[in-house]
Amino acid sequence: MSYSVGQVAGFAGVTVRTLHHYDEIGLLSPSARSHAGHRRYDDGDLDRLQQILFYRELGFPLEQVASLLDDPEADPQAHLRRQHELLTARIAELQKMAEAVEHAMEAKKMGINLTPEERFEVFGDNDPEQYADETENRWGDTEAYKESQRRTARYTKADWQRMQDENADWGRRYDAVMAEGEPADGERAMDLAEEHRQHINGWFYDCGYKMHTCLGDMYVADERFTAFYDAIRPGMAAHLRDAIHANARRHGHTPDAA
Repeated sequence: MSYSVGQVAGFAGVTVRTLHHYDEIGLLSPSARSHAGHRRYDDGDLDRLQQILFYRELGFPLEQVASLLDDPEADPQAHLRRQHELLTARIAELQKMAEAVEHAMEAKKMGINLTPEERFEVFGDNDPEQYADETENRWGDTEAYKESQRRTARYTKADWQRMQDENADWGRRYDAVMAEGEPADGERAMDLAEEHRQHINGWFYDCGYKMHTCLGDMYVADERFTAFYDAIRPGMAAHLRDAIHANARRHGHTPDAA
């Protein structure tokens, strides 16, 4: 059974002009011609066209496709093995692309308008996206969360980098006061706890002393926050929690006060 050029174009989803071009360059010449000289393609031609389109989909230039298909050493099984390897690699590549898109979608939800490369450059392994869903589930209905979303939606890469630099500088200074034996209710520790609160005020949302003490408690209760602060200096999470409470008391606020 043979097929006209129009039928083959319809089967394969290509244009008649494409098939004419493949014929002209010797990539896919029809096996027969009608009495009127029109191209007629048989099942073998369709098989070759399928191979051509497969390699073209993977980005191979026509010259290389021709070399692959006309390789006298290659048999149909060799083509199938090659195609399987190429497809496996393409699937892995597409999965990585899908993951990157998912990360970008999550970043948009958080208002972090950075590329994956920029987020890695700014945050390293401490990407704030990783807790985005949990954060929204726990605090999505609060004004603090909504205010944080409004503010961070406007931040640029430079803003996030400046924030990270401030965090790093604060961490170095808190590490230093701990190394010098400063108690949690010492002036310098309480001053750094107040600076920590003001950092939240400036970058995210209005953080009163009651909320700040709740955050301090969470830094010890949630092992992920504990790990973050203790990575700067062992015991920092608990020391900071106590400094936050001491600072709140210094300003006349008890844990139950607003």
